[in-house]
Amino acid sequence: MLNVQLLLTGNELMSGDIVDTNSVFLARQLKAIGVEIKRKTTVGDNLALLVEQIQQLSASADVLIVNGGLGPTIDDMTAQALSHVTERKLTVHPEALDHLKSWCAKRNYPLTEPNLKQATLPEGCSIVANPIGSAPGFRVNHNQCEIICTPGVPSELKAMFTQSIEPFLKQRLPNDLRVVTEKLQVFGIGESGLQHMIDNELADWPSELELGFRASMPLLEVKVTSQKPEHEPLRKQWVNRLKQLIGAHVINDNGASLAQTLVSVLQHKQLTLTTAESCTGGLIAANITAIAGASSVFEAGYVTYSNRQKQRMLDVDEQLLIDCGAVSEAVVIAMVKGALNKSGADMGIAVSGIAGPDGGTATKPVGTVWIAWGNKQQIYTAQLYFPAGRQYFQTYVSCAALDLIRRLALDIDTQPRYLRERVLPKKS
Repeated sequence: MLNVQLLLTGNELMSGDIVDTNSVFLARQLKAIGVEIKRKTTVGDNLALLVEQIQQLSASADVLIVNGGLGPTIDDMTAQALSHVTERKLTVHPEALDHLKSWCAKRNYPLTEPNLKQATLPEGCSIVANPIGSAPGFRVNHNQCEIICTPGVPSELKAMFTQSIEPFLKQRLPNDLRVVTEKLQVFGIGESGLQHMIDNELADWPSELELGFRASMPLLEVKVTSQKPEHEPLRKQWVNRLKQLIGAHVINDNGASLAQTLVSVLQHKQLTLTTAESCTGGLIAANITAIAGASSVFEAGYVTYSNRQKQRMLDVDEQLLIDCGAVSEAVVIAMVKGALNKSGADMGIAVSGIAGPDGGTATKPVGTVWIAWGNKQQIYTAQLYFPAGRQYFQTYVSCAALDLIRRLALDIDTQPRYLRERVLPKKS
């Protein structure tokens, strides 16, 4: 396999003024074609450091991608660093100059001396076309390593990777390589819990398949990768075994969000939904209505943050609020019934909880939430406990609500793990 390494340059990366998204993009794109970045290094705009790192990394890599430092200003030093490393003098590259002239003419810009700096490259290098920006990339071989220099602007890097870099790398990969990754979106099981299940139930995991995880709140992505055509039946077999093990916690295998999946399920089942929210402040409804086509399944969302509005908008009885409190089973049942009656929807969900950081009590600490969901024939309830920051609490409660409705619409009768695990601890 190719040993691909990455060198990022820029003072703004070192100071935290910008977030490095380019290495994330490159890692994902390279992984998709069967290449892993073996090392990633970041340095500031320092010529000596750049020279040192290029020399060091190129000695061990088959391909070194240098990202950044191709601009027109004095702190853009990549071409100068490569000149030092390769002992090639800097000269105006005809192809790079033609690119710059064309780029400026299309925008009616004058070709200035700083712009000419972007065409001054190590002698004999090959140009890596930049279809968007002014700075052409370039490629040079040193230490038997292909060094590919790219601009730091993310949109330019993406365009160059697709057009030039990916095809160049694919030519250097084994002919029998065919990387395929299947991804399962999972909700309600954490990484450690899922790994424990796999260790116990799928201990004979085949070495031909790579198993990976990517935690991205609220979903956990489980990835199974095969790298040769003859391993595809094996991959399909073990993905099916994973699905059986994880069960209804698998939201989908198409990369869709929880809300997208729910909207698709409701559309397929020809069901409509309403929401009644207190502690989540409309986040459940916002997740649903962010999906194109949600109008076909979503009737109305009621954000009844105060007790007064629970009474006025959802007909929750005042005495019920006094006797039980807003965060109670009785109140969320009344909320969901009110939302169903007012909206005429087929299904509904209601939440009321204590997001914090204040407002908790000994019996209802911060992180407590009551959820009610169902239809006019049957209402289900659960008390959950998410002792975390306010934003995490609201996000997780919203996602649990979407998942519970998804399960109900699909007639899934198995209980999700979080209804057992996310409960208030018993007092000793």
